Amino acid sequence: MTAQAHTLRVATYNIHKGVQGIGPARRLEIDNLGHAIEGLDADIVCLQEVRKMNRQAARHFPRWPAMPQADFLAPEGYTAVYETNAITKHGEHGNALLTRWPVLRKTHEDISDHRFEQRGLLHVAIEVEGVPVHAIVVHLGLIKGSRIRQIAQLREFIDREIPSNEPLVVAGDFNDWGARMRYAMNAMGMRDSSDLRGPRTLTYPSRLPVTQLDFIYGRRLVPVACSVPRGPIWARMSDHLPLVTDFLLSKQ
Repeated sequence: MTAQAHTLRVATYNIHKGVQGIGPARRLEIDNLGHAIEGLDADIVCLQEVRKMNRQAARHFPRWPAMPQADFLAPEGYTAVYETNAITKHGEHGNALLTRWPVLRKTHEDISDHRFEQRGLLHVAIEVEGVPVHAIVVHLGLIKGSRIRQIAQLREFIDREIPSNEPLVVAGDFNDWGARMRYAMNAMGMRDSSDLRGPRTLTYPSRLPVTQLDFIYGRRLVPVACSVPRGPIWARMSDHLPLVTDFLLSKQ
């Protein structure tokens, strides 16, 4: 029987908690982010810095959504999966995944390396045309040593939780200046999709990108296209730009 291929579009986006600017100039961008995410037309959207709730922001912004940001941002027909990484004085925030395909299960693991940075790993298994596909959303630490240890913990999680013969995507904000974590990810059999476009995958800072902090890695998936949306609208919504990758998913 000839294998059929399905295109799977994956996006990753650090949304900066839906707010941009500093002090009195702060502005709420959550409505614009909702339209932008819908326009990406991705099968899987991996989000970082997503607020479940924040009492201070809700008081400050009259149009602050009454529901958690993951649910608010999910386009019609998508399922939103969220897990908290950090609990703060006024609320909590974490990683989220939005998908148009059925969710089979989810798992969350604390990957905090020290008490000053609360970090987590969100794993969601979905079913795409009868094929189980795993997606892991990460937001790694600001310190190089933390990232090294978190990648090691990620590898342990993958070895323990995800069958080696099933497709896997790992995406998120790696805080990885110079793509130093690429070697460790490659050693897991994960290919960095952004090598398809080289320097055109710069995602940070959004107004004048000089580096790539956001990555999408795939295993048992073939990357065929990679892009970073650009322009004034994208530059104002978050301090990061989204990264989008199309993969070929074989259906036996």
